[in-house]
Amino acid sequence: MKKNPISLHLDADAFMPATPEEKESLVVMRDSVSFWKDGFRRLFRNKVAVVSLFVILVIVIFAYFLPSFWPYSYEQQLRGSENLAPFHYSAQEEAQIAAGEKVFPHICGTDKLGRDFAVRLMMGTRISLTVGLVCAALVLLVGSTYGAIAGFAGGWIDNIMMRFTDVLYTIPDILLIIILAMVLRDPLKNLAAVDGFKWMQTVGPNLIAIFIVFVLLYWVGMARITRSQVLVLKEAEYVTAARAMGSGKGRIIRKHLLTNCIGTLIVTTTLQIPSAIFTESYLSFLGLGVAAPMPSLGSLATDAVKGMNAFPHLLLFPAILISLTILVFNLFGDGLRDAFDPKLKN
Repeated sequence: MKKNPISLHLDADAFMPATPEEKESLVVMRDSVSFWKDGFRRLFRNKVAVVSLFVILVIVIFAYFLPSFWPYSYEQQLRGSENLAPFHYSAQEEAQIAAGEKVFPHICGTDKLGRDFAVRLMMGTRISLTVGLVCAALVLLVGSTYGAIAGFAGGWIDNIMMRFTDVLYTIPDILLIIILAMVLRDPLKNLAAVDGFKWMQTVGPNLIAIFIVFVLLYWVGMARITRSQVLVLKEAEYVTAARAMGSGKGRIIRKHLLTNCIGTLIVTTTLQIPSAIFTESYLSFLGLGVAAPMPSLGSLATDAVKGMNAFPHLLLFPAILISLTILVFNLFGDGLRDAFDPKLKN
């Protein structure tokens, strides 16, 4: 029977159960994935980011694991082995080889004090990486907390907190590190004599001053990024629902706001690591880094500058490591940014 097009009666056929063919047409073509799964899928499609991650893992193994198996220590001085070129031996070592003894080669040569340069590169990379990772973690902790509180509070509280960050931008970091190193020198020496704090004698007051300066100054950029994210997220419906259910401000910031901007925080933290490594390197180059004989890549470059014409490899190796480390972290950070940016479409 033909239906009258102007009739107000409902068509009973429109309420019939869907056929199998109609159900298949409504099936979602792409499986539902979580934010993290989708982000890592994007990341591993980025060949540059994957190669950078592989190089980072190699650098970590080189810095933290390989020194344990190396036959030389970073402070060990070998008599008669001063300023050896790569894969060269001293007269004493050549005599040992002639006698049938096995002598491990100096792959990167030795420095002016006869210390194996390869293991010093490993320890220098360890110090620079540790500074980068620790400072980035401190910046993440302080900056994200401060920015989230400012953005969530809003109003005059947000205005005062952001003006305080503007003041911190005007403080010269190098001057502050020099002042802190001078002020902390004697207290840290006294504290290092106490059991449980003897590790401070190894790193010295300058490195601790670098950590303090990063906590005091370098969290400002992280705070601004977090604040901008929170200003948008706090207007979302789930935040309103959390308030209606009686959730406290601290829980909303911790469970809802920071959790939903974690992708941006991870990307920013990753990009903060090379900045911290570069800062430590040039401070060590200026003599404001770790205490001797503990090396860092910057201090190794400083020691090599005086003899760069006669022994250029002593400057070339730490310079390459600094450049490579900063490059791969920047490339990996760019890959993370592209992977976890929800505005991008593949």
